[in-house]
Amino acid sequence: MRTSIRVGAVAMATAATLLMSGCSAQAGGGDAGPVKLNYWAWAPNLEQVVDIWNSENPDIQVTVQKQDGGDPAITKLLTAIKAGSGAPDLIQAEYQKIPTLVSSDALADLSEYGAGDIEDSFAAGVWDSVTLGSDAIYAIPQDSGPMMFYYRADILADLGLAVPTTWDEYAEVARAVHAADPSKYLGTFSSNDAGWFTGMAQQAGASWWGIDGDAWSVDIAATPTETVAGYWGGLVEEGVIDNKPMYTPEWNAGLNNGEQVGWLSAVWAPGVLGGNAADTAGLWEAAPMPQWDVDAPATGNWGGSSTAVTTQSDHPKEAAEFATWLNTDADAVQALVTTSGIYPADAEQAKAALTAPPEFFSNQPDFYDVAAEVAATVSPFTYGPNVNVAYSAYNDEFAKAADAKTKSAFLDAVDAMQKITTDDMKKNGFTVK
Repeated sequence: MRTSIRVGAVAMATAATLLMSGCSAQAGGGDAGPVKLNYWAWAPNLEQVVDIWNSENPDIQVTVQKQDGGDPAITKLLTAIKAGSGAPDLIQAEYQKIPTLVSSDALADLSEYGAGDIEDSFAAGVWDSVTLGSDAIYAIPQDSGPMMFYYRADILADLGLAVPTTWDEYAEVARAVHAADPSKYLGTFSSNDAGWFTGMAQQAGASWWGIDGDAWSVDIAATPTETVAGYWGGLVEEGVIDNKPMYTPEWNAGLNNGEQVGWLSAVWAPGVLGGNAADTAGLWEAAPMPQWDVDAPATGNWGGSSTAVTTQSDHPKEAAEFATWLNTDADAVQALVTTSGIYPADAEQAKAALTAPPEFFSNQPDFYDVAAEVAATVSPFTYGPNVNVAYSAYNDEFAKAADAKTKSAFLDAVDAMQKITTDDMKKNGFTVK
């Protein structure tokens, strides 16, 4: 049964803030003029999309206030919420930040403004990210990062290797690639990007946090994540998979010189490949991720953000109306694709807006058909209020495991993440069962 999840010590601590915010006056919206909404966001050229809304809605005018990425904006918002004033009406919020904002009573529940009517526009896993499994709707999904498998089609063809469709096949192809040329790897295990590992665990069925009434649970050290960690630890121990962290100069060069034959990434990967491996344009192809169960195809989500309405907004109804338009209206979504370069979370609008492959993948006309197929299989995943702590623990503990290069060290890292994350929640007053 779904429940409201405004739980935990932070929520209790902000009770006074709620009283204060209820008395605060926010920008715009006088009786004599149009409602004025402030929108904190970082997506490039978003103001051009908002201009479309403003021209068509003279009674509700939106102003974009550009922010420095996700974390600074969230920190700034939490400061305003704690102070009782200074928050915008709307904010661009990454999915993993929503539980933190909800626990701080920073986000309005949009279910009372009809947001539930658009649920079917989004993959279940994406929608779950904005409801946290509750009856409430804390944001409207904007973009998503379904994970895919990118590979050098020319190298696999030269070696006579088929594109792997299961993780067992992936391991066999990885062994074959490395055996043919010890300088080459089908992929890397990166200990510096917790979002990547989270997406891999999500595909396997993990959901690291859970909510039951007023209590949270932490389920990092459970079978799905342990399976993923053991799998990659085994390949690293075997030496057939690289363990260079992503985005280092050496790893970037490997994308271009053929040492990195594959990359498990998200739908936004063409931009990274184009920036680091320009010489290989037209040689890569994209496919669905290898599967643990081919009868139940699934993927994870690496990245993505939403549009949320804050509890300090004096005009939550109008803000919800704008957020819904921005992320589901055909013209708005097309403009988001064209001017902001996002992959829309709205499945049907994404299909309509993305009719040509990315320039780097001009050799694969069905690139976005593959992406759409994959996006529909994003598994549900619940984030918790201390994602930052869990991600920091990942970086610390898996860095040790990557150095040790043993399967057992990878499994120990999962246990450490579980303990560090759970202890932090208890320390901060959350009920953790």
